[in-house]
Amino acid sequence: MSLVFAVVNQKGGVGKTTTAVSLGAALAGRGQRTLLIDADPQANATTALGQRQGEAGGLYEALVDERSLDAAIVGTSVVGLWLVPTTPHLAGAEVELVSVMAREFRMKRILDPLRDRFDIILIDCPPSLGLLTVNALAAADEVIIPVQCEYLALEGLGHLSHTIRLVQANLNPALHIRGIVLTMFDGRTNLARQVEEEVRRHFDNTFRAVIPRSVRLSEAPSHGEPIQVYDPRSPGAQAYDELADELLAQLRAPRAAEVPGA
Repeated sequence: MSLVFAVVNQKGGVGKTTTAVSLGAALAGRGQRTLLIDADPQANATTALGQRQGEAGGLYEALVDERSLDAAIVGTSVVGLWLVPTTPHLAGAEVELVSVMAREFRMKRILDPLRDRFDIILIDCPPSLGLLTVNALAAADEVIIPVQCEYLALEGLGHLSHTIRLVQANLNPALHIRGIVLTMFDGRTNLARQVEEEVRRHFDNTFRAVIPRSVRLSEAPSHGEPIQVYDPRSPGAQAYDELADELLAQLRAPRAAEVPGA
C-alpha cells in the first residue's frame, strides 16, 4: 500500500509544482514507484513533465464522472515516475461538484484503487484552499508544504495550518503534516536566513534540505523535463535528491512510542 502526499500551499509562486515534480523524479530515481497527480487546473506539472495540456485530462473525468484513472496514467522521461496529467478544464470541477453528495471524497475514491500499484503518490494541489485542495487533503495520508523564504511565509503557514486542522477534524483524522520544505533560498540575503530561522523555530518538522533559488530549476519545465534529467548536477537537483533521501529516511525510521498520558 502506497503513501499519498498532498503537496500544498495556498500561496502561488512558492515552488509547489517544482517540488512535486522534482521530488517525484528523485524518489523514482531511488527505486520508488511514484505517481504524480496533477490536480492544479493550471496544469504546470503536466507541462513540466513533457505532456501537452490538450492531449489528456483524465483527472477531470474521474472526479466528475467517477471514471477509473487507469487509462489516464502516462509514463514520463524518468523511469519509475508516472503522471496523471490534467487540463484547464479541471477548474470546472470546483463548480460541478458543489451539489454532489460527499464531494470532498471524490479524489479519495479514485485514488484508493491505485495504492497497491505505487509506493508513493504525490498530489500537486492548486494554489488555493478550494474544493480541489480539500479533496486532495481528504485523500492524502500526509502533507508536504513548500514555503518560499520570504517575509509573508509564516502568515501563509498559519492559514494553511488552520485549514489542515479543519480537514483533520471533519474529513481525515489520520492526516499528518510530514514537513515543510524551504524553497527559493538565497543565502546571500539576511531576509532568507531570518525566514529560515523563524520557520524552523515555529515548525520543528521543517526538512533539513533547503532548495536554493536556481535558474536551472526555472528552465527545466520549459524543456518538459524534471531537473534530475535536465541538469542532474545542478544545485537544485542535488537539493531535491537530498530532500528525497531525508523523506525516505524518515519513512523507514520507526515511529517513537507515545508516552502514556502525554
